[in-house]
Amino acid sequence: MKIESFVQRQVLGRKVQGIAAALLPFKEDGRIAVEAFQNHLRATHHAGLMNAVNMDTGYVNYLNDSEKGDVLRWTREALGKDVQFVGGAYIEGQTGDIVELYRKQMDAIVSHGGIPIVFQTSRLHGKSSAEKASTYAAMCRGYPHVLAFELGQMFAPNGEIFDEETFRRLLDIPEIKGMKHSSLDRLIELERLAVRDAHRPDFRIYTGNDLGINMIEYGSDYLLGLATFAPEKFAERDRLWETGDPGYYALSDALQYLGNVAFRAPVPAYKHSAAVFLHLVGRIPSDRTHPKNPRRPAWEAEILRDCVRRLGIA
Repeated sequence: MKIESFVQRQVLGRKVQGIAAALLPFKEDGRIAVEAFQNHLRATHHAGLMNAVNMDTGYVNYLNDSEKGDVLRWTREALGKDVQFVGGAYIEGQTGDIVELYRKQMDAIVSHGGIPIVFQTSRLHGKSSAEKASTYAAMCRGYPHVLAFELGQMFAPNGEIFDEETFRRLLDIPEIKGMKHSSLDRLIELERLAVRDAHRPDFRIYTGNDLGINMIEYGSDYLLGLATFAPEKFAERDRLWETGDPGYYALSDALQYLGNVAFRAPVPAYKHSAAVFLHLVGRIPSDRTHPKNPRRPAWEAEILRDCVRRLGIA
């Protein structure tokens, strides 16, 4: 894809839909910091972003069904009756019929007023495009609003970047209203956007590229773990883009600097970076993570203080 294609795709003055994948914080004693979690959800909503819970950022791959149910309940309690949120449907490691497993998770999300987003399962790796699309059609049938997900394996081994035929087939499933795209590859995402525009223009592509957050300039919305670090700054950036304010560029650069620091290898350790950052700015009680999550080095707070300074967060 030539450079001109990037420029031609820019959508100036577009209102962006932003979703933050919420970090699940922990106390020093290792228990989940429920009050801090709920306060952070409320702050994210009040900033103007939608929350997504039971995502990779919320350690969904380490939670059992009971814990995921607790997260859904805490989210609904925090946000109140009518506020929308997204919830992850994750079945990796479970046995049984794939469609039934997904629908059980999706039913739980919908019963709490959430929008399900379907994490991939390695059990569909190697299947044909038709088989994958048929499975997705069956699991989504009858739900009013579902999001799909394609996740690069640098994030999780159950992830997969679909081929174009599979993507086109998923576009044809009416219940699926959008897809989070986490390849960290701008060219693949631009190709997704071009196919979307030609095939189903109302379908939303939510960038998951924490290393390329300016994909919003080219027609993507976003669902980012990075947005949980500073949701009010992401919301401010989105407003600056929508109104054509040149202040957009400096703020976008400061947020991207944070993304480059936090999402360095090993990528799953970004959740520890998020905990360190949110603890530094006084929003969660500790920089503890889920015990199974990779950790950053002891000097992480030092480099993240510079990110806080660049963003102007008190």
